Amino acid sequence: MGGMHRDLLILRDPKESWKRCSLAPLREVEGVRFVTWHPELELDVTGRVLLDPAAPVLERGELGVDEDGRFACPLFLIDSSWRRLATLRRAVVGEPIPRALPRLATAYPRRSTTFDDPEQGLASIEALFAATCVAGAPDHALLAGYHFKDAFLAANPGLAS
Repeated sequence: MGGMHRDLLILRDPKESWKRCSLAPLREVEGVRFVTWHPELELDVTGRVLLDPAAPVLERGELGVDEDGRFACPLFLIDSSWRRLATLRRAVVGEPIPRALPRLATAYPRRSTTFDDPEQGLASIEALFAATCVAGAPDHALLAGYHFKDAFLAANPGLAS
């Protein structure tokens, strides 16, 4: 999937540090758009696949990829701590298509002392990349700047095949 065919929308928590953010390398990548959350924000994501661990599992090929490598349903991700997810989720309006990813192992070292992360929670960059794999168009460029790329791929053999 080439850079000009990406359509990734990311709602980002301003309380999260860019220094520790797995998505920081994507700030200058074509087809990736960040929207910073604020209390009055209403973000219409109608028709976008919302990556949500509580939703039905995304099926292989469900996003539909056309001959140019574009997804029929573009992706939407909320980038926040698990603790603040519900707060940011309230800004989402419209009719997204919520989907979870299949069970995968994260390589991102988590250190929350105030909240228990879900057992199968992934770093945001891992979730985006995994969604492109499940869609049938692995976008390896998404992982180019991810420090734990090799460990993530090793922990999830067959994901990108």
